[in-house]
Amino acid sequence: MFPWLAFGHMIPYLDLAKFIAQKGHKISYLSTPRNLNRLPKLPPHLSSLITFVPISLPRVDQLPENAEATMDVPPDDVHYLKKAFDGLEPELARFLETESPHWIIYDFVPHWLPPIAGKLGISQAFFLIINAWFLAFFGPSASMLDNSVMRPTDPEQFTVPPKWITFPTKAAYHDYEIKRTFKTSSEQENASGVEDFYRAGCTITGCDVLAIRHCREFEPNWLTLLEELHQKPIIPLGLMPPSVEEPGGDSNDTWVSISEWLNKQNIASVVYVALGSEVALRPDELTELALGLELSGLPFFWVLRKPVGLTEADSFTLLHGFEERTKHRGIVWKNWAPQLRILSHDSVGGFLTHCGWSSSGEGIRFGLPLIMLPLVLDQCLNARIMEGHEFGIEVPRDEGDGSFTRNSVAESIRLVMVDKEKGSIYRERAKAMSSLFGDKVLHDQYLDYFVQYLENHKSQD
Repeated sequence: MFPWLAFGHMIPYLDLAKFIAQKGHKISYLSTPRNLNRLPKLPPHLSSLITFVPISLPRVDQLPENAEATMDVPPDDVHYLKKAFDGLEPELARFLETESPHWIIYDFVPHWLPPIAGKLGISQAFFLIINAWFLAFFGPSASMLDNSVMRPTDPEQFTVPPKWITFPTKAAYHDYEIKRTFKTSSEQENASGVEDFYRAGCTITGCDVLAIRHCREFEPNWLTLLEELHQKPIIPLGLMPPSVEEPGGDSNDTWVSISEWLNKQNIASVVYVALGSEVALRPDELTELALGLELSGLPFFWVLRKPVGLTEADSFTLLHGFEERTKHRGIVWKNWAPQLRILSHDSVGGFLTHCGWSSSGEGIRFGLPLIMLPLVLDQCLNARIMEGHEFGIEVPRDEGDGSFTRNSVAESIRLVMVDKEKGSIYRERAKAMSSLFGDKVLHDQYLDYFVQYLENHKSQD
C-alpha cells in the first residue's frame, strides 16, 4: 500500500489494508516515519500481517522541518510536498525489487511508479479514495496526460457537465470554485513540475485495475462511464463506512466532555459544523459563518481548528464577543473531535459540512440532512450530487466571488433543521438513505470481491 501523504488518503488505505489482512494476506504499508507514527495503532490480531515500512522523505528547502503530510503545510505549499514525494522513487523501487510483492496499491501522485512495477512484473491497482463522478468528470486518461487540454483556461469547460457524460446530472463547477480549486495549476509555482492531472493520467494508464470508493446502489451510471472512459476493470469498493469505536485514553476524556454537553440538548436540535482540516475559510467567510450560526438561533457544535501554516502571531480569531454571546447554546471546539460519535448522537439533527466524500457519507449514514459549504476539488461536485438527491441544500453564494452572508447561512440552517414543509423533505431523504450508506454487510461484500480479484489476478511468484 502506497498512499499519498494526506491523512484523508492514508486512513482509507489503512482501512483497506486491514480488510485485506483479515483474509490472511500480508501487507506492507509504506509511508514516511512521522506519518506512520501518527496512524491509529493496529489491532493485535493484525499486527503480524501488516508491516509499516518507513521510507525517508527527501529534504526540500521550502518545507518546514518534520513536514511529512499535507496537514503540516499550508495548502499553497503542497506542491513542495509533491516534489519531496517524487524523491521517494529510488527507495520505493529498491523495496519493490527486494520484496517482489504480488500487488502494489497506489494513489494518484506517483506518476513514475507504473513503469517500475511493470518492469518488475508486479500487478498494480490504483485506489481512488474519492467517488466515481469526480474522476469521470475529467474524462479519459489520455486527456489528463495532455496538460493543455486540462488546464482550466476556459471556465466553460468546467461549469457544465462534459460532453462525455450522456446522462442527466448536476455535476459541474461554479466560476468561483474553478478559481479557488485550480489556482495552483494556473497561477502559482509548481515546484515538482508535474500537474495533478498528468499524475492521475499516468497512474490510471499504468494500472491493471482501478478501485474506487463507490457502490452500484448509489449513482451507478458513473461506474459504467468510468469503464468506457478508461477501458480498465473498475471495481467499486463500496462506501467503506468506518465503525464508531469506543474511545480510549485521552480521547475518552474528550468524548466525556462533549457528550455531557450533547446530552443536555433536545433530540435532533444541534447543528454540527465541521469544514475539514486542510482548506481554511478566509477571515471574512469565518465571520459570516459565525454570525450565521448566531442568527439561526439553534444550538451548534462547531469544530474549528487553526489552519495549517498559521503561527500564533497570525490572525485566526472569531469576531469579538461571538463566543460569549453564544456560550449558552453553542460550543466552539478548537481541538480534535470524535466526529462519528458526535454525528451518531441523538441530539444532532443536521451537519454543516464542506462536503468531502468521507464527511458527506458519514452525515448521510447517520440520517443527517446536510447544509453544504463546499470549497474546492471534489467537494463542489459532491455538493451538486447530494443536493440533487435532496439530502440537503447548499448555502447560497455570490456567483462572481463565491461569498456568502450570515443571513444565507442562518436561513439555510433553519430551512434544513426546522422548516416543516421544505425542510422535512431533506430530513426524510437523508434518513431514508442512511440504511444504504451505513450497510456494513453490503459494503463489505464489495471489499470481499476486490480481495478475490487480487487473489485471482496476482503477479506470478
